[in-house]
Amino acid sequence: MQNYQMFIGGVFADASDGETLETVDPFRGDVWARIPRARSKDVDDAVRAAREALETGPWATITGTERGKYLSALADLIERNRDRLAEIETRDNGKLLRETRGQLGGVAECWRYYGGLADKIEGRSIPLGKADTISFTTREPIGVVAALTAWNSPLWFTAVKCAPALAAGCTVVVKPSEFASASTLEFAELVRQAGLPDGVFNVVTGLGQEAGAALVEHPDVAKITFTGSDSTGARVYETAARSMKRVSLELGGKSPNIVFADADLDLAAAGAVSGIFGASGQMCTAGSRLLVQRSVMEEFSGRLLELARRIRLGDPMDPETDVGPISTPPQFRKVMEYLAVAEADGARCILGGRAAEAPNLTGGQFVEPTILADVSNSMRIAQEEVFGPILSIIGFDTEEEAIRIANDTQYGLVAGVWTGNMARAVRMSKALHVGTVWINTYRAYSYMVPFGGMKHSGLGREGGIEAVDEFLETKNVMISTAETAPSNPFVMR
Repeated sequence: MQNYQMFIGGVFADASDGETLETVDPFRGDVWARIPRARSKDVDDAVRAAREALETGPWATITGTERGKYLSALADLIERNRDRLAEIETRDNGKLLRETRGQLGGVAECWRYYGGLADKIEGRSIPLGKADTISFTTREPIGVVAALTAWNSPLWFTAVKCAPALAAGCTVVVKPSEFASASTLEFAELVRQAGLPDGVFNVVTGLGQEAGAALVEHPDVAKITFTGSDSTGARVYETAARSMKRVSLELGGKSPNIVFADADLDLAAAGAVSGIFGASGQMCTAGSRLLVQRSVMEEFSGRLLELARRIRLGDPMDPETDVGPISTPPQFRKVMEYLAVAEADGARCILGGRAAEAPNLTGGQFVEPTILADVSNSMRIAQEEVFGPILSIIGFDTEEEAIRIANDTQYGLVAGVWTGNMARAVRMSKALHVGTVWINTYRAYSYMVPFGGMKHSGLGREGGIEAVDEFLETKNVMISTAETAPSNPFVMR
């Protein structure tokens, strides 16, 4: 049994009242760790530490170059501890070890990337056309940032939120999901080893309605960056608005993966399988709506089924496993409920459709990779985010129809387009109301590019140079060089 502590002001500590929450291995179904259950006092301690570090600690006066050195040192430590961190994250949320290990490589590079940007934050000079006035802008850290991360990729979310925030000169308090906090607490030890000043990076753990709500409501938090469902994101947004907090929201999706008849169908089939069954479908970017041109529907469905039938469910630590368990009991129940909803609405199941049971599938949280046919875009299964391994096939005839169906949802996160016609690819990229369009690929992630959604899929962008802007305020400074008073003080120069 592993007993973890929170990280506040450079010190590891239990919750103030000593309460803990159990952490369950989703594959084995057993409790393997305990995390502190933070309350408002613990949150207040963490925010106070972050504010002191921002206003009076060393972080308040060091240069961007010095901040960058800290982030680069942290990247080196992540690389050296990559295998251990990956194993902890896999044990905590059930994602395949080969995927978490690969993702940890990107996490290290993300911290290094923003370390390189830390001393490249610049203002600009503004020519006003007035000989005796100078005007320029500066970019200043927004303040204390609360980062609320999701359970499906904790260290990735910590990186894309906190690395640009720290590069901008902010300080942070991270609140990971209560279902997957262990890897973030392990990461806090690397922050300590990297020598970041006390209070710059803090971690509080606990329930969303307790620790998370206290962070969102705290008067000394200037910015909220949140990853999760659109319903929870809306509540965060509403609460933050009461005190004029800035927000970034990376929310849900019901993403279209669109296959035209002129596409390489083998590549498209592989992309479709990866896009929905990777990570057991527990991705905001899951390509859960597969739009297929009717002229190749039968042929393409056959290729898709051939690949999907070969998927191996099992222990996420096993390199031979393709799909692991659903990460949490509530999520497992939700996926099973949507299978019933789809059947009741008239969708036809052509693969899977049940809870998966086998001697090697312990823990009771496996769902068969499921493919549904005869789906119309108006069905709940095509409109609501499931966050599980359920793929809905929807037919279309023309490019215009594909665009209409693809955009006919409240979400706008990502889309995939498979075609051999580059003119069509460009047209589609302009017509789709999403934040990211993948052409002849899917799940192509990088910390170097801006990522975020439109409509109910969120606000703001994570990744790329744009992410640093999310944590900066622009200040204008105007200086008069006039040496004489104006003849009329009521007339502006």
